[in-house]
Amino acid sequence: MKKTFFSLAVAVLLSAAATTSVSAQAMMTPGTVMVGGMAMYPSKDIVTNAVNSKDHTTLVAAVKAAGLVETLQGKGPFTVFAPVNDAFENLPAGTVETLLKPENKATLTKVLTYHVVAGNMTADKIMSAIKAGKGKASLKTVSGGTLTAMMNGAHNVVLTDESGNTASISTYDVKQSNGVIHVIDKVLLPK
Repeated sequence: MKKTFFSLAVAVLLSAAATTSVSAQAMMTPGTVMVGGMAMYPSKDIVTNAVNSKDHTTLVAAVKAAGLVETLQGKGPFTVFAPVNDAFENLPAGTVETLLKPENKATLTKVLTYHVVAGNMTADKIMSAIKAGKGKASLKTVSGGTLTAMMNGAHNVVLTDESGNTASISTYDVKQSNGVIHVIDKVLLPK
């Protein structure tokens, strides 16, 4: 009897948890993607969504320090390759702190705009460009630099910066009202 009651209680709890999860998913706007534990709504701009992501607090602080908030809230469209906090933490010691100093605003701006491509480059568009380029696609960044996109497997895009450093896209097509974000695992650096 106790076993049956316990089994019934567990089943009820699991059912309630599943219903809550389904209800939360149903309330999300179509096209909404979870990033950093928070919903990224396609009706909001890049900055408004990014400030809610627990995985992008360093990026948001850098965007604010560089004075790029207004730009990234602008009409766009922009494609942003957004490094997670761990990507910034894996830079050499002191790099982030140095970049955030007011006297290094120009360098910080160049690094950040190196992660931005004009236009709305969804994963499908990037993969099509790679296929058309016979395995490579050159993406011109807002900073004037170039990122090279290549495939590493059937559905994994890897970006290479001008120094040969690579970053993988971990979350694709986080659609925004003024573009799209792709979450990446490394900070890419211009020459």
